[in-house]
Amino acid sequence: MPVLQAYNISHQFDNGERLFQQLSCTMINNRIGLVGRNGVGKSILASILSGEQKPSSGTVTLPRSFSVYRQQPSHLLSGDISIAQFLGKHDVLEALKRIESGDCSEHWFDVIGDQWDLSVQLTQQLKALGLPPEADFPCAQLSGGQLARLQLWQMFESNVELLILDEPSNHLDDQAKQWLLESMQAFKGAILLISHDRILLREMKEIWELSGLGIQVFGGNYDVYTEQKCTELHAVERQLASIDKQRKKLEVQAQRNREKAAQKATQGNKLRKEGSHGKSLLDSKKDKATARASNRTKNEQLRQVHLQDKEQSLKSRKEQLKGQKLYLEDSPSRLGKVVSILEGVLPFGREKPITLQVYANEKIHLTGKNGSGKSTLLKTLLGESSLQQGELRLNTPLIYLDQHFGTVQPKLSILDNLMQQCSGIKESDARTLLAGIGFRRDSVFRLGSMLSGGEKMKLAMLIVSHQPDNPLLLLDEPDNHLDLESKITLSQALFNYRGGLILISHDPDFASESGVQRQIIL
Repeated sequence: MPVLQAYNISHQFDNGERLFQQLSCTMINNRIGLVGRNGVGKSILASILSGEQKPSSGTVTLPRSFSVYRQQPSHLLSGDISIAQFLGKHDVLEALKRIESGDCSEHWFDVIGDQWDLSVQLTQQLKALGLPPEADFPCAQLSGGQLARLQLWQMFESNVELLILDEPSNHLDDQAKQWLLESMQAFKGAILLISHDRILLREMKEIWELSGLGIQVFGGNYDVYTEQKCTELHAVERQLASIDKQRKKLEVQAQRNREKAAQKATQGNKLRKEGSHGKSLLDSKKDKATARASNRTKNEQLRQVHLQDKEQSLKSRKEQLKGQKLYLEDSPSRLGKVVSILEGVLPFGREKPITLQVYANEKIHLTGKNGSGKSTLLKTLLGESSLQQGELRLNTPLIYLDQHFGTVQPKLSILDNLMQQCSGIKESDARTLLAGIGFRRDSVFRLGSMLSGGEKMKLAMLIVSHQPDNPLLLLDEPDNHLDLESKITLSQALFNYRGGLILISHDPDFASESGVQRQIIL
């Protein structure tokens, strides 16, 4: 019996644009990972599959009980609801307080039932989760990671048949992510995971890839999925090479046929002039030759159209399969030069003094629990925060990139962003560089505010790589909202970057692929 089923579902925006159409999927396996590029419609698909949003067409069959995780719900961030109220434990805790204060009304005993140790248990559970142990603590004052953990804990404690988790690991530190992994493994129901986190995707038994071509199912976890995509890419490339050979062969054959037809026509004209054959016989032969030539031409055209259609289909699939490339400027190296020294106490996050010495071209992975001071350290290096005591010495320009790639100015065009932030660059050179990352012709006039996360990342890294003296990059979870392909593209770009960087990321695969050489734990 399928856990979840969708048949011929489509989504159309109010302006008539279609995001996807006639998608069908059946969830039989109880661990499914949904992947795809940013903007392809994964979250909208999830909201349709969960019944939160109706499809423009098609039907969805859901299980009797399910729960959906979405990031940062506004009612928790803006309201005054407490942890106990969110968990539905407020009434029992209130009854326990009333009885402890001497109110022995029968009503309070009915509310408590057999939950006499709830207060102690809840305090212990909240501590174990890294949350404030006070049950009346306001949810709005929790950090992003704490709020995510609270929501997920409530879901894993439920007995629903299906969990739909949309990017559950965003904002979680390493310890919280390990807790999430263990909770997913222990959960007895089915899980539909929408994520770019390879650690979580490796726990899935099947991968659904959403693209402009629809949904394609890959049996196995993330590693099996990447192997199958690589194999398919090679097969598509072989088929394209075969089509190219067939087209050339068809063109050669067509040319031969045209030459033969021309030779026969010349012979016919010669015989007509000599008068050695009757006119009616020659006319009959000419008509037959014309008919044969017409049929050949039609057959050639049909074969050409067939090859073009097949080639277009294969090229579309290849575009979905192939990895993106981001080529950066290869600037001179400053190997061995100390570019930053920090000695002192950070303004937030930790009381102990910290000593940090960074060399040019050094790539550092900055790790630690949520709230340990990682982002504060980057802001201190930038000069946005001051040390409580100690000193900071900088001998390098800095560029800060977070998950929103704020270096891309929203009101400037793509072309102006590059030209204004890279001094001395010519427009022709700028256009050539932008074409190399997929911005061609009039697309360079799109505003920064119109770009997707992956597009902003590519433009930001292009700007960074064309600064003088290889600035030290301060990267605050730049991979947080990128799709898998964009994360791999960014990690390759950082690996090839000739300057140094300090990276905050909770994805060990991304950090490793970015070429980090040293880890600092706060």
